[in-house]
Amino acid sequence: MSQRGSPAVETFFDPPTGTFSHVVSDPDRRVAAIIDPVLDYDPATRRTSTASAERLLDHVRRENLRIEWILETHAHADHLTSAQWLKARLPGSRVGIGEGICQVQQTFKSRLKLEVDFPTDGRQFDALFKPGDRFSLGELHVDVIATPGHTPDSVTYLIGDTAFVGDTIFAPHYGTARCDFPGGDARTLYGSMQRLLSLPESTRIFLCHDYPGEGVAPQYLTSPIDLRDNNIHLKGGVTLEQFVDMREKRDATLKAPKLLEPSLRANIRAGHLEDPYFKD
Repeated sequence: MSQRGSPAVETFFDPPTGTFSHVVSDPDRRVAAIIDPVLDYDPATRRTSTASAERLLDHVRRENLRIEWILETHAHADHLTSAQWLKARLPGSRVGIGEGICQVQQTFKSRLKLEVDFPTDGRQFDALFKPGDRFSLGELHVDVIATPGHTPDSVTYLIGDTAFVGDTIFAPHYGTARCDFPGGDARTLYGSMQRLLSLPESTRIFLCHDYPGEGVAPQYLTSPIDLRDNNIHLKGGVTLEQFVDMREKRDATLKAPKLLEPSLRANIRAGHLEDPYFKD
């Protein structure tokens, strides 16, 4: 596992989609990665804008950071990624995701009736990470942990004492991710979450989403012990069978995310917007 160390992390919240994006850096080398950046999208007009991405870019420039990676924890179904917009403005940066994206592309090529020649080998991304892959961020190491269940391509990036878990798990008050998307599986998710709960108790776990009530601050940071003891879907030693039963019953009541189609059309292309859907 990763060499221990504490990267600097700056977190940005996008209220319309409940999404956290993170800028994580080696504080000595000023080398950094952006994780799960958001591209603003108006479903009524099918037009994008970049206010959320500009906040990230402003921070990067203000702190004089050199972005080497733009990392996706998975192909999100609830917001569009701004990976390509940022890459165009951050020379030398690369976009990476877990290799499971190929399965997601294959599934949604058919479901979204994409063009016949749409490639499903992940070539839209600069890097496809395998479980156990390791790469450097300055003097820190980034370990890629496969954490599927919510989606087949879900990964966690463990950087020093800090983990970026995507939608694999949520804040204790909210629970866990749905598993009813194609390729999702509650049993698999349970195993992925157990891997996260077994990380050292000092690990900082940065989340990808929260949906706070009015007047409540969103929670972007938690820990293995907090999740183990207080997560509403896991506390009290919930067994695999109990979790699967709860998750499947709950998922059956959930509506599809409102940005499901545009998000997937953009995100399985690594944020390239060549899809005619965005040009109508």
